Amino acid sequence: MILISGAASKISTAGRVLNAMNRRSYSSARFIAAESLNPRSDDSTSGLRASSRKKRLKQVDLDPLEKESTRGINSARKVIDTFALPDIEDSPYKKTNGSASSRTSKLNSYIKSTEASTSAEISGKPPDHWEKVIEGIRKMKSSEEAPVDTVERDRTGSFLPPKERRFYVLIGTLLSSQTKDHVTTAAVDRLLQNGLLTPEAIDKADESTIKELIYPVGFYTRKATHVKKVANICLTKYDGDIPSTLEELLSLPGVGPKIAHLVLHVAWNDVQGICVDTHVHRICNRLGWVSKPGAKQKTSSPEETRVALQQWLPKEEWVAINFLLVGFGQTICTPLRPRCGTCSITELCPSAFKETPSASSKLKKPIKSKKP
Repeated sequence: MILISGAASKISTAGRVLNAMNRRSYSSARFIAAESLNPRSDDSTSGLRASSRKKRLKQVDLDPLEKESTRGINSARKVIDTFALPDIEDSPYKKTNGSASSRTSKLNSYIKSTEASTSAEISGKPPDHWEKVIEGIRKMKSSEEAPVDTVERDRTGSFLPPKERRFYVLIGTLLSSQTKDHVTTAAVDRLLQNGLLTPEAIDKADESTIKELIYPVGFYTRKATHVKKVANICLTKYDGDIPSTLEELLSLPGVGPKIAHLVLHVAWNDVQGICVDTHVHRICNRLGWVSKPGAKQKTSSPEETRVALQQWLPKEEWVAINFLLVGFGQTICTPLRPRCGTCSITELCPSAFKETPSASSKLKKPIKSKKP
């Protein structure tokens, strides 16, 4: 009986919270709707109504129960904002909470799974006509230059000595996350022109100077902090060079799987995985090339896409697929309103024309005739 009464009390409490929130939401919505339907021209009346509206929406005098529910909602919103807004790439295995041994264990598990997928034979069944799709995309990409093509040419820093070239690759790739290609290129050029593309120079420079030079790359304030830390780590641990293993790269501030794999390939010519960004993630799902393990659902993250893609894509395509799909995603298979009308592989794409409303469909909206 005690358990039942306790459960009933909790249900009743939850009901009070929901009812209170619903009453407030309904009251506010009804008031706003009424105000919009009955506009007043008198300024004094409008001022009184605005003041009354502020009082109704202020919700200062909440009882303890409602305060607790509001606090929970605000916490949930913070969590949602954290995942909804784009952020620079951080490894999902480097969390600020939890013990150091736990973080190390998760990182090691990721490294082992990556090494296993690299050394194992291709085990997954490739999708139908994937070779035709890649060939079609290559032909389209050759006729239209994408922003990534310029970056691909400049990214290697071949004009620099080996050690400086590798550091150039690492910093440029770190800055490129969540940033337009031309913005990244300009920021790297400014660092180079000011003699700030060596670990020694960055370690001595003020963080504010680095921040000003890399602006307006995405999250430039945090990236300036990361660049300083990375330079110091390269100096103290690697004699001015950059890490040469996936595990060591992932331990650097601001470096996640995509950046680590790309730097490992470009700087060290070591291919251990596919570099998957938002373009590759989006296009692979549109083409039906990847899915969650044991399900037909789309992959929900670039990292899931990388693992699924490596199950069947031949290793000789692992390097080329990133630049190919990124360029395709920048010019034709764009995030919003993809240009399916100019794409030559629509007959092989299960998502063709599904995200682009046709002009005819807009004109053929039924018009309801009024009954006499």
